Amino acid sequence: MKFRSKSPDSTSSVTPPAEPKRLSLKVALWLLDNPHLGENRNIKHFAGRLLKTPARQGVVVAQSRLGQMLCRDCGTARDRRIGHELLRQAARAGDQGAQLLLKQLPSG
Repeated sequence: MKFRSKSPDSTSSVTPPAEPKRLSLKVALWLLDNPHLGENRNIKHFAGRLLKTPARQGVVVAQSRLGQMLCRDCGTARDRRIGHELLRQAARAGDQGAQLLLKQLPSG
């Protein structure tokens, strides 16, 4: 019995998986915005780790949300400094939430 294999050049109607960066961003935002999960410290830590790569790659919403978390929820001066820098980057890119929060926070 012979089986036919698809040729490598055949087209498929299946869409490619979402980029890991976009998927991790969506999961992180969902976790943070979920009223039952978003206040849990472990969930915030996990979401922060998911936001880290997109924020480094210049995704404005990731910069803004991670910056907010670092400024509000972290106790170290280093984390607050990084948070301020992320908020500045997001504000320069036009994120209004980051612009507003920068005005409200004490300068770091």
